[in-house]
Amino acid sequence: MTLTKVAKLPVSTQVPVRPFFGAEDERALHANRTHIIGFGFDGTACFRKGTKDGPDGLRSVSEDIESYSPYLDADLHDQPFYDLGNLQLGDTADVEQQWQRATDDFQQIFATNDIAKNKIRVLTLGGEHSISYAPIKTYLEQYPDMVLLHLDAHADLRDGFLGYHFSHASIIRRVVDHFGPDHQLIQYGIRSGTREEYQWMKENGTVRTSRKDFLESVAAIADDRPIYLTLDLDYFDPAFLPGTGTPEPGGEDFHSYVSLLKILRHKNLVGADVVELSPKIDPTGNSDVFAAKIVRELLIIMNEKGSR
Repeated sequence: MTLTKVAKLPVSTQVPVRPFFGAEDERALHANRTHIIGFGFDGTACFRKGTKDGPDGLRSVSEDIESYSPYLDADLHDQPFYDLGNLQLGDTADVEQQWQRATDDFQQIFATNDIAKNKIRVLTLGGEHSISYAPIKTYLEQYPDMVLLHLDAHADLRDGFLGYHFSHASIIRRVVDHFGPDHQLIQYGIRSGTREEYQWMKENGTVRTSRKDFLESVAAIADDRPIYLTLDLDYFDPAFLPGTGTPEPGGEDFHSYVSLLKILRHKNLVGADVVELSPKIDPTGNSDVFAAKIVRELLIIMNEKGSR
């Protein structure tokens, strides 16, 4: 398939420590291809910081895992994909200004291009969960019937937290502000939140409380309907992935995630983000490797869309 370059990036991004293994280091968008971009921000984190190092932490270990997935019987290198580097936060100490600059730059890069028409797929690496606002809002605007899959330990439905309107604890509340009549939210893995958040999820029918119900809900989505996945790594039990800012016991395992991807492989997955890896919290490096394999599986099925 001929690769079509859609546009050069209108803003500069920081060169990563190294591109994700197998990705081409690039500063342009290509039609019908997957692009990685990093958003290393943890300014509103309220417990343990360090997720600003998440994007490059993932990239650093990516070459130390196999590119072949035995779960999907596919290789990461079967299709070309691109690493656009990291969004810049600027030299200000004001965390809200840091977040705003990188958010504005993300929207300048992607919202000014017809990502739906050109089938530009973006995998954003965080960073705390507040960074997901930019990509989710961008995709909601371009896909009026999109389903948002939210995997997380936390509901993230507070109307701001600790003085931050765009807090990591309010990311889903903020993106729901942009929902149209045909958008849909499905949440799973939630095991921490306020009484009010749980009441909202029940009243709006967004939360799934069993793996069976969740996977059946995803399987029931029409194959051509666009899906966006936002994955907070504290979705996984901290026994498997302790290197995250706000761990919660009782989480999911790697195999439940693979079960989801085997369904998404046959759906219209248009974009995703993976957030809340904090490499320094887990000095063993095991969390980095776990997260890199999570990203590998996700990239494989996103890349496969480019071969269709």
